[in-house]
Amino acid sequence: MAFSSSEVRSFMSRSLAAENPAGEEEFNRLALALFVWQREAVPIYRELCERRNAGPESIRDWRQIPTFPTSAFKAFEVSSIPAGERTRVFHSSGTTGQMPSRHFHHAESLSVYEASLLPWFQRHFFAAQPAPMKLLFLTPEAAPHSSLVHMFTTVRRHFGAPDSAFTGRAEAGGAWSLDLEQTLAVVREAVGENRPLGLLGTAFSFVQLLDHLQSAGKRFALPGGSRVMETGGYKGRTRTVSKAQLRQMLARFMGVPSRQVLAEYGMSELSSQAYDNAAGVFHFPPWARPCVISPETGAESGEGETGLLRVFDLANIASVMAVQTEDVAVRRGDGFELLGRAASAEPRGCSLLPGN
Repeated sequence: MAFSSSEVRSFMSRSLAAENPAGEEEFNRLALALFVWQREAVPIYRELCERRNAGPESIRDWRQIPTFPTSAFKAFEVSSIPAGERTRVFHSSGTTGQMPSRHFHHAESLSVYEASLLPWFQRHFFAAQPAPMKLLFLTPEAAPHSSLVHMFTTVRRHFGAPDSAFTGRAEAGGAWSLDLEQTLAVVREAVGENRPLGLLGTAFSFVQLLDHLQSAGKRFALPGGSRVMETGGYKGRTRTVSKAQLRQMLARFMGVPSRQVLAEYGMSELSSQAYDNAAGVFHFPPWARPCVISPETGAESGEGETGLLRVFDLANIASVMAVQTEDVAVRRGDGFELLGRAASAEPRGCSLLPGN
């Protein structure tokens, strides 16, 4: 490809190395180079840029790069990859009747996706407990159009102990469900062996598990070093539980302290993920930058102000690196606090799949 993914990989490696961190100037250079390449290589993005009179001569800062809305990934093929060379496509999740977004990949773009995923996940999830670790994924193991399942299978391959397991199921209509009996068997085994366990799944799957434990009057105390990662939403599937409530329930029924519960923010249209800290502030890796934008003025929001979230993701080499989401966020330093979906946006989240 005309834009060298090796430059992005090098930036990723150096930006995580404390002794030689990559900085703003290089991010800006790579972002502008990737913008020029994608403007020419992605037809629908070129059309958008032409309508906005945005070209290499007028863009000098990465924040000025025209963003492509996530909603448009549904109607258009936002890809530089020729149709015959596409090997994977990730679909967004959504409610019945929605057309999903589509993010096309080939071997090289998936390789960059995984190069983005693995070190940032490792830094956050295994901060206190080294890999390999027994991991329990509350999703199906086979869901070819799910970026979340691809993420989980990649994590298992690199960090999971041999007896790590998936206990979700994909139903005939495409909806996901949880095999509660198998899930509880894995939890009991970890407790019996006094062995740290990593639980990863959608917020909906955790609520399903925790509601079952509450109704059955059961509680566990997972061994020290156990970790939880939750992601996704609830709408259309179950009652909504705040992150604080979910952490309280996990502490009560699974014996996992709130400091050991990690929330992930990602989507099929991106190739990088953000994780929150104890204060509920999400951070992307250095090769993906968030911006909170005022929907009224289009200007970047100030500290503590609310707006729509934009993400500039260098790992999105084969589609569009500048993505306008429909998520409402509060700017918190170089991170963001997530408030939810914009009122006019369709519900989505990894807990929701076509057919639900």
